Amino acid sequence: MIWTIIGILIVLWLLGLIFKIAGGIIHILLIAAIVIIVFKLIKGRRSA
Repeated sequence: MIWTIIGILIVLWLLGLIFKIAGGIIHILLIAAIVIIVFKLIKGRRSA
C-alpha cells in the first residue's frame, strides 16, 4: 500500500516539475512520503 502511494507521489512530482503545476503541494507530499519510508525502515530494523 505504501509503495503504491510513493509511486503515485513520484509520478505527480515529476509531472509537477515538467508542467510547473501544484509543485509546492507535490513537494510537501513527497517529503512526507520519504519521512514515512525512513520511519518504517528504522522501526523495522528495531523489531528485527
